[in-house]
Amino acid sequence: QVQLVESGGGSVQAGESLRLSCAASESTYSPYCMAWFRQAPGKEREVVARIYSRTNSAYYAASVKGRFTISQDNARNAVYLQMNSLKPEDTALYYCAANTGLGLSPSCRRPQDIDYWGSGTQVTVSS
Repeated sequence: QVQLVESGGGSVQAGESLRLSCAASESTYSPYCMAWFRQAPGKEREVVARIYSRTNSAYYAASVKGRFTISQDNARNAVYLQMNSLKPEDTALYYCAANTGLGLSPSCRRPQDIDYWGSGTQVTVSS
């Protein structure tokens, strides 16, 4: 069973930056795509950014485009989320996620697409 381990969350002021990291526990795991989701209290889990391993193509939610950057290190089975110009509405529990790519149409766009989840790391942004 692959485990995804996140780090880098914390509490910051609006306008500041944070960098989230996620690494897979097994060095041989080769995901089709990886993503960052977030879930605020009382809200549904939503995708923030996703990246596809072979093409390095990245996609972002409209709410974070231009402020967040997702990147990957395939050699380390790691994915990162650089978050700049943070806003109070970015406050949420952030989850690392991966799709192995075994389905007919693998994707990392929706929670139901995901094969493996991290346990989450809290990001709190105060005004």
